[in-house]
Amino acid sequence: MPHFRRKNTRELIYEVYRDPDRKTILNIVSDILSLTLYHKRFPRHYFSRYLFKKGRANIKDYFSNEFLYYKLKPFFNENSAKDVVENKLYFNFYFGQFGVILPKLLLYNQKQVFVKENVDFRINSLPEFKNLLVTIFNQNPAYQSVFIKQTCESYGGDHVFRITPQQLANDGGLLADLYAIIIKSGFLFQETILQHPELNRINPSCINTIRMDTFIDKDGKVNLMSAYLRMSTNNKHVDNISSGGCLVGIDLQSGKLRKDGYAGFGACGTVIYRCHPVTKTVFEGFTIPYFEEATRMVLRAAGLVPGLRLVGWDVAISETGPVLVEGNSDYSMIGNDLAEGGFLTNAIFRKMLAEANLLR
Repeated sequence: MPHFRRKNTRELIYEVYRDPDRKTILNIVSDILSLTLYHKRFPRHYFSRYLFKKGRANIKDYFSNEFLYYKLKPFFNENSAKDVVENKLYFNFYFGQFGVILPKLLLYNQKQVFVKENVDFRINSLPEFKNLLVTIFNQNPAYQSVFIKQTCESYGGDHVFRITPQQLANDGGLLADLYAIIIKSGFLFQETILQHPELNRINPSCINTIRMDTFIDKDGKVNLMSAYLRMSTNNKHVDNISSGGCLVGIDLQSGKLRKDGYAGFGACGTVIYRCHPVTKTVFEGFTIPYFEEATRMVLRAAGLVPGLRLVGWDVAISETGPVLVEGNSDYSMIGNDLAEGGFLTNAIFRKMLAEANLLR
């Protein structure tokens, strides 16, 4: 498995200098000075948005990470409503009651207290924990793996684990480490979604989720603002960009992928993918199965939490349709900014800025 390592500043500067697709040094310096005057601060996002590349003329359509995170979300999202989406257990209970399709919840825990099919019990030792997992697989022989996710604060794929029957049989200390982590906090144990064959064609190593963000305007209308597909590029079981994944924008009208794939400047430097680096599946024109159904799902889910007017939803596409994996009220909008070719090009985003009196 390829090792994921973030590049250091010296490596990144050297890559930009050697990049045959970059602007001239004079143009890069001019861009940075222009953005510094425009934003009244050094534009650190200039490189992470690949604005040094030839043809990137609309440099003022992109936003800094600080602007996207600190100025927008506090204006539109009520803190009292955030637990509905940020706590994965609350998320499951709340949206499940409305018939929204979610990953099947097998059991959950709070430290040493576990709950399975509304029956609570204690797990006091590693052998008991192993027997519990063995029982899950014995009761569900079709399962090839089970996902274990921390109830809160599992951002960027952190504290998300996948366990297989083979790993149980050939433990090697893995289970002891997992048990030590799980009994210190709360986790959900969920079935592994059987991904649609088309998305396996683009990348079979993980569930490739669609990030779709919604905005509820001041009249109460729920809007789908943008969408992009995330995938692993290094055979990991998570698709997060911070773990070495890649994102490709989706055209909302057609449900097709756009041309460019971004794995993150800090991870892959100046590289922009046009196809998956492992499967070689070309991005541009690739049709996302059940995209219309996924759109309807997130619009309905967003309407159920009016206190959260700006939410990023993660949707998987199973063999039979979309599955709502999670919602995020504090989601990173960097990927959306990239996927949209500058968020200011997005009409709904401009409408949101205008309401917050942030549109220049």
